Amino acid sequence: MRNILSIAYKELSIYFTSPMAYVVSGVFFALTGVFFIDSVDQPFAPASVRGLLRNTAFFLMPLIPPIMTMRLFSEEQKLGTLELLQTAPVRDFEVVLGKFLSSLAILAATVLLTLFYVLILLFYSDPDLGPVLSGYLGMLLYSAAALAIGLLASSLTGNQIVAATVGFGIILLFSVLGNVSSVVGGAAATVLEHLSITNHFEGFARGVVDTSDVVYYIIVASVFLFLTVRSVESRRWR
Repeated sequence: MRNILSIAYKELSIYFTSPMAYVVSGVFFALTGVFFIDSVDQPFAPASVRGLLRNTAFFLMPLIPPIMTMRLFSEEQKLGTLELLQTAPVRDFEVVLGKFLSSLAILAATVLLTLFYVLILLFYSDPDLGPVLSGYLGMLLYSAAALAIGLLASSLTGNQIVAATVGFGIILLFSVLGNVSSVVGGAAATVLEHLSITNHFEGFARGVVDTSDVVYYIIVASVFLFLTVRSVESRRWR
């Protein structure tokens, strides 16, 4: 556990000493502000952040996590420091988990910054906090799954742009599976609906915390972290 926390602390230090964390957080906060204004600037709009969270899940989550994770392994491969890290007394899964926790901490903090909009709603109205809390829980789980996907993409290539593109493509594929299910029909449609990463967020946005949705995001994050560990281990034999 000490090795994992040390790696996470190192990555957090790199994030905060580079402009990436501030630029990504600033863009995220600005765009969610646009989503918030759009959701409440409607006739008879409810005092809710449901529209904000839905737009964030659909438009920002496929993009922001791959950008945040693209350098975590790609840069190490390009600079040749990954081989040095693998010779250190640290296991590959500890490296992966440390990098994952650092990116999750940054993205979680960025997502929680949007609670500012909830404070605005509390000041001017009386929103139902149940859907707000469940929505943010779903967003954090979604973030963990998306970051795990981005981390795998970063471990596959030494090019950061390629890593971000691959991560974006995988998350986008999982996002559109729900739309594809309405076209194919039958048993295949049911399978695609269950695999859709955005479909599982809908319940959280409505204020429903379904165990199956929680388990889905945990499984997706676990599977892609496992694949990332295997990808990093495979470099020992190249």
